[in-house]
Order: sequence, then structure tokens, then C-alpha cells
Amino acid sequence: MSNPDPSTWRAMIAYLRRHHADLCRQWFEELEPLWLAGGVLQVRAQSPVQQSYLSTKCAEAFNDAAQAATGNLVVVRFVIDESEVPRTTQATPTNTAGDNGNGRESRTVAAFDDQILLSPDYTFDNFVTGPQNHLAYAAGVAVAQQPGLAYNPFFIHGGVGLGKTHLLQAICQSILAANPDAHICYLSCDSFINHFIDAVTNGNMHDFRHRYRHVDVLVIDDIHFLADRDRTQEEFFHTFNTLFQSKKQIVLSSDSPPHEIPQLEERLVSRFNWGLVARVDKPCYETRVAIIRKKAEVRGANIPDPVVCYIASKIESNTRELEGAITKVQSMASLTEQTITLELAQQALGDEAATAEPQLSIQTIIDAVTDFFGVKLSDLQSKRRHRSITVPRQVCMYLARKRTNYSLEEIGGYFGGRDHTTVMHAIRTIDERSEVDKIFAAQVDEIDRRLATN
Repeated sequence: MSNPDPSTWRAMIAYLRRHHADLCRQWFEELEPLWLAGGVLQVRAQSPVQQSYLSTKCAEAFNDAAQAATGNLVVVRFVIDESEVPRTTQATPTNTAGDNGNGRESRTVAAFDDQILLSPDYTFDNFVTGPQNHLAYAAGVAVAQQPGLAYNPFFIHGGVGLGKTHLLQAICQSILAANPDAHICYLSCDSFINHFIDAVTNGNMHDFRHRYRHVDVLVIDDIHFLADRDRTQEEFFHTFNTLFQSKKQIVLSSDSPPHEIPQLEERLVSRFNWGLVARVDKPCYETRVAIIRKKAEVRGANIPDPVVCYIASKIESNTRELEGAITKVQSMASLTEQTITLELAQQALGDEAATAEPQLSIQTIIDAVTDFFGVKLSDLQSKRRHRSITVPRQVCMYLARKRTNYSLEEIGGYFGGRDHTTVMHAIRTIDERSEVDKIFAAQVDEIDRRLATN
């Protein structure tokens, strides 16, 4: 047994960043190589969540890096101090009952090995808030701080890739951090349904009910899959009641609010509405920029601001696609051994048109308008309503709507976080004034002409 050479570990991390950039995370710097013996490199993770995630998602990449750095056949094994292992259902899936090497009996988790894997990325610290998700975030924090007391049940709904899963996992991890002995059951609705069917088929309803009705926190993703499942709904109804009456926390997510889930029993709809129902929507431009920066920070990636803004303007749908774009850009930079630039990002995301003719930015429009009217950007973004400020501000909004593909919300975000109704009013005001004031119309046309020649 020997302590690994620090240079070997550094070489492994460098190899991972070069060949497995999409897997690399900033928290890899917290990992500690312990010893190397018998072709096994022991690496200490800082938490059971990290250990489970690394063992499940990253083992092959680390093995590859270890073999490249040492020139030998080396297998990486992730461990934590036994005293830090929490008695939860998020234990490493490979654990089995028996002696764990320290004279203690480890817990059997075979019945829980199909739970959703917690990711160290999905914490409250890494969640970017905006107008579209602030309520859900604030409520999630409150639930994590006072499970079973703050909002019970807590029901989050919204489209795909908008952060519902991130919030569910952040709640789980925050509760575990405060109480490592918390018994959390976190799984998909599809798994719950399959467990119920298996229990009915095999006559194991007692075990099934014991599993779900004796937890501290029950978290189920995509609860809308209960639709049109009469017997499963009946069972979940009683499970819900048992947990609620015991003041155990229930957290659910769905693509629709409770009353819009088809074929869902009224009594379940009623119970889902007992606590707090929070909606998450598509992030606005400013929030997307912040999300990309946070994702880059978590990955330890250096993404220049022009690239961040380019990705945020190109992808408007959801956070998951933003993350996919970051992965594409990182992968191309790694494969071609280049630094990340705007040109590389355009190539990675297949934007040939942008390479030939960059899209006009709102900042360019603002520069043209402020130069023409002799006002400051800070004035446009302020709450001032003097005519000398409101007119240029409205012209900016009008031209941004005409010259870019940004949504009304995104345009409003550039001007002190104004909402889409303010932008609509500005556009209507400029249109109406241009029809009756030819001098003003000529001024707007002149600014527009300058933009066209940029």
C-alpha cells in the first residue's frame, strides 16, 4: 500500500478535463486520493451523494484517467469515512448487508436501488432564480428547512427542463445535510407504479406499504403519470394520508397543475392543493445568461461573456438545452484543443448564418439610441419617467422588437426588469406617434437605417 504521487493525481484531473470535459465538475478538486495498492486507487469523496454519483456516473472515466496517468491497469474506488455514511436510501447502490470492513453491519439497500440518483450539481447554491421560478425556489428552501411543517405537500409544475428536478434534488440534499439520518424516498412516479404492480402480483402489499409509509420525506417526480391508474391512485391516496397525518414531508412534481392532470381523482387533486402549488416557467434572457454562467462555474469551464450571451440568445426553450449547448461547446473545444471562442461556439451549435452575419444585439440598439438622443444607459434602465428618458427607452424597445428575435419579456429585462406589457405599450406608443408626427417618424427611421448599416 502506498500514497499516490500528487503529480499522478494532477495528471488524472488534467486527463479528465481534456478527454471527459462533459463529466468534469469543479468539486472534483475536493476529492482526495488516499492510497494505491493491488491495482486499486482509493479516492475519498466528501459526502455520500458525491460517492454515489461518482461510482455510478464517473467510474469508467476515472479508470481511464488512472490508467493513462500511471501506465498501469488501475481501478478507482470511491470511499467516504464510515462515520459520515448517512442512514438513508441514497446509499451507494453496490452496498449489501454484511460486514463493511469496520466490524459494523451495513444497511441493505437492494429494495431502494431504483431511486433517482442525487447529483451534487443540483443544490440550492447552484440554482439560478428569476421571475419565472422565484416562488418555487423560495418555497423549496422553506420545505428543506422545516420538512413536514412549511408547505406540505409541496407541488411544483412546469414544462420539461425548467428546473423541477433540480429543486427536488436540492430539497433532498439540503435535508440530508441538516439531518444525515433522514429517511428519504425519491423516485419517479413510473417506479412507484411498477412497485405497486409487482406488490399486487407477488402478494407483497405489506412490504410495499411499509416502504412508502415509513419515510420522513417522500419525493415523487412526474406525478402526472398517475393519470388513469385507478388502483394505483387509490393506494397513493392512502399513502399520502398516512404521511400527511404523521407530518412527514411530501414533494411532488408534474408537467401540469393538479386540476389539469387528466383522469386524476378529485380527492387527490384536493390533497395536492392542500399545501403550496408553485409553477416554473421558461427563463428570460437575463436568467438564461446567469444559468449558463453558473453551469460553467460548476463545470470549471472558462466561457467568455460573448459566448455566454450567444448561447442565451440562441436557446430560449429550457435549462436542459442550455446545458446541452455548453456540453457541445466544451466537447468541440476539447477535441480540437482550442480555447472557447464565439466562432467555435457558433460552429459547435451549427449556426452558419450567425458566423456569416451576427445577429443584432439589444446592446447595439441601445448604443445607437443613446447616441442619437444624448442620454445614458443608466437613465434608460432607471425608473425615471421624464419624457426625455421615456421616449428613447420606448424607441429602444420598439427597435429591439423589430430588429431582434427576443421575446417581449427578454426585451423588458434589459430596461430595469420591466414586464412584457410595458414593452407592448412602448411599441404601440411609437407606432401611434410615428403616424401623426412625421419628424419623430423620421428620427426613428434614421436610427433604424444606422442599425441596418452596422
